[in-house]
Amino acid sequence: MITSTLPTIISFASTDDSATWRLDIAADLNYFNGHFPEQPVLPGVTQLDWAIKLGCNHFGYNVNVATLEVLKFQQLMLPGTQVELVISHNPAKQKLTFAYSEGDKRFASGRIALNSDVSATAVNN
Repeated sequence: MITSTLPTIISFASTDDSATWRLDIAADLNYFNGHFPEQPVLPGVTQLDWAIKLGCNHFGYNVNVATLEVLKFQQLMLPGTQVELVISHNPAKQKLTFAYSEGDKRFASGRIALNSDVSATAVNN
């Protein structure tokens, strides 16, 4: 995993099998530095890191990624935006499915297959 900090979480809601975070992608995040000078863009690796950290923490998994599946980056995530991150989990397959979006605009999505077992107690954000 990369060393990163999470963005500001504006709101959070969850059900048994999914969780939704509203995130503020502030223009002053360090991840925009040098990526790219003419038009700052939030790196895909940062988006993936946030999904892994938030999903594993909420659903009680150890951060131990086996593989990434159907990973797609459809739109550029620019500074000064707010997005929703929805993560659902399939405990039988030890997989998290995530999607970043804002209305009809989809930024990124994919599945994260994990090596670890889900723990008995998930941590709520």
